[in-house]
Amino acid sequence: MGCRPVDRGELGVTSSGNALLDAFIAGPERSVHKWVDYFSAYDRLLSPWRGRPLTFLEIGVQNGGSTLMWRDYLGPDARIIGVDVDPNCRAMTEHGFEIWIGDQADPAFWDGFKAAVPSVDVVLDDGGHTMRQQLVTFDALFPIVSNGGLYIVEDTHTSYFPGHGGGPPGHPGTWMARVKDLIDQMHAWYHAPIDRADQVMAATMIPSITVFDSLVAIEKRRRSPPLTLARGQGGHRKNPPAMDYIAMRRALRVPDGGV
Repeated sequence: MGCRPVDRGELGVTSSGNALLDAFIAGPERSVHKWVDYFSAYDRLLSPWRGRPLTFLEIGVQNGGSTLMWRDYLGPDARIIGVDVDPNCRAMTEHGFEIWIGDQADPAFWDGFKAAVPSVDVVLDDGGHTMRQQLVTFDALFPIVSNGGLYIVEDTHTSYFPGHGGGPPGHPGTWMARVKDLIDQMHAWYHAPIDRADQVMAATMIPSITVFDSLVAIEKRRRSPPLTLARGQGGHRKNPPAMDYIAMRRALRVPDGGV
């Protein structure tokens, strides 16, 4: 398929309204490509971060066009760090970016990175998209994402590509298999043994996992055990003013030892 310039009309955008798309279209200095659906997803996820000081880590610098786009979108207070396996990406230091050269599938590389950068607010994994790369990177970096931060993985459709270590739906060891497992773990309050639910990382640190076509965003925020609240006296059925997850489980006869 050949490449050619496109305008807003072809993308279904006839006026501004999406600052990231504006930055993409206005910044042709270096090559960058994104799926069209990403622009609305990213603007939804990242617009609260615009104009704020933050540490933004982009894995997969390539030609540097996206790195420049992120600076235009996030603003001058953003500290943007790029990681790539290609030494040519060091050229982006001339534009004021911090660039690390290394293999994202190598845990030792991330050990060195974390020694120098102990915390990040947003991680965007747009690297090599193999299963090992995505899984090793998540295991290394999610612990250093700040409270309230985001961990984003692009091109998650490679979970279904054998050449990237993926396979058909249900194939073990893929990034999407990990996402589905994290969703289960996020709900550990309702199915794990009661005395162990608060020891499950995803239950206590992941309040939301947003799945778009080919993109997954995992929010990191310290959570308290789930609690329901009730108000009002009307109606034929009375609800307790408050009920924690343990009381709810027992009321519904879910075994304390888990299911």
